[in-house]
Amino acid sequence: MEIINTIFYFLIVIGLLVFVHEFGHFFAARLTGMRAEVFAFGMGYRLFGYNKVNGFTFGKLKEGIELGNHTDYRICAFPIGGYVKIPGMIDESMDKGFIKTEPKPWEYRAKPVWKRMIVITAGVIMNVILAFFIFYGISLFKGKSLIDTTTIGYVAKNSTAAEFGILEGDKILSINGKNINYWDDIQSKLYIEDLGESAVIEVERNRQRVIFKIPKEKVGILNDKSFGLYPEKMTPVINGVLSGKPAEIAGLQKGDIITFIDGEPINNTQKLIDNIRMNANKDVKIAWLRNGTEMLSVVTPSADSTIGIDIATKYEGNIKELKYNVITAIPHAVNDMYYYGVEVFFKSIYKVIKGDIPFKKAIGGPIKIAQASAQSAESGFFSFIGFVALLSMSLAVINILPFPALDGGHFMILLWEAVFRRPVSYKVQIALQNVGFILLIALMLFVIYNDIISIR
Repeated sequence: MEIINTIFYFLIVIGLLVFVHEFGHFFAARLTGMRAEVFAFGMGYRLFGYNKVNGFTFGKLKEGIELGNHTDYRICAFPIGGYVKIPGMIDESMDKGFIKTEPKPWEYRAKPVWKRMIVITAGVIMNVILAFFIFYGISLFKGKSLIDTTTIGYVAKNSTAAEFGILEGDKILSINGKNINYWDDIQSKLYIEDLGESAVIEVERNRQRVIFKIPKEKVGILNDKSFGLYPEKMTPVINGVLSGKPAEIAGLQKGDIITFIDGEPINNTQKLIDNIRMNANKDVKIAWLRNGTEMLSVVTPSADSTIGIDIATKYEGNIKELKYNVITAIPHAVNDMYYYGVEVFFKSIYKVIKGDIPFKKAIGGPIKIAQASAQSAESGFFSFIGFVALLSMSLAVINILPFPALDGGHFMILLWEAVFRRPVSYKVQIALQNVGFILLIALMLFVIYNDIISIR
């Protein structure tokens, strides 16, 4: 079931992003008087599709079929990406048959440069628009919730934070010189802004300031183990109990709040998980609250270090709610787009070049996207659409890079034509397209391989 959910959410995310991007090219082409012969979701062999000339059909279209001003809307074998085939354009289809013929009025090559630029950039523009409306909607309807504490409630055992002596009850004041006001600031500094860097953490302990200097190789990055810090007042609540598992045998039910395991107070979800893992195949005393009444029992975690419960986290501290109206939500949405889609992206690339982040950990392919899609969906609707917006901005930024076979590569060819008043030769365009396509395929194979070997 988990695999099915992962595939399902992956197809939703990829399907939406591909449709929006390719619709941009399609709409702009039709708007500027160009024909669009194919609108495809996926790549490779045509599985089935529809057009107004011969209706709904399976497999390849018949040789020599003339669609005229109509489009064949199709689903292809490999659901990674998609494309719009515009006649008179050197693209991923590598159709070169038109080169020896005179330009037709509806062809890409027959239109002025400015119209071709609109068509080439329309996919990127649509991805940016999608990201904006999602971020704007999140800002307007949900706002932003900040965990209003910087006090550490739990330090994970065997974590980097524990190794360097950070303790429960410490209050984080600053990280790398930046003042910390909310727990969200801690997450942002360690895992986004200063990703791959060393960390200087200043805390308040017993009214005294203590500074910890942690080298970058110990901080951890991306899919490495967590740094090990968790906020206070994160109460674990049982969200479900599996039938026949140790938790049900011990008498635990949905809604119970576990307070002690083996005499140790439980005040954090991760602390509960760690304590269960440490007691596999051992009988341990467990205490929990049910409707304010304390209950006791003995539970024996299975060999896989679980007791068969689904745990939800209830934060019982202060939350600062930031609300936005139809006007103030606009700059907030734009800021989120720039920060997550542009600034973080190029900072990460820079850190890969510097060697702060290993290349194989900075790149995620379809498998990681699928896993992240499912995880974000499990966290709720706003988390899921926020992930879609982030991917949409990433897709826009990547596509506009001046690299052969990407939209940015095509745009640079048009820019050359606009500046020097002469088009780039078809021979050069085909060579650039071939090189770019080969490099992109090689990169895709690498990231898929990297995804596979990193599955845990």
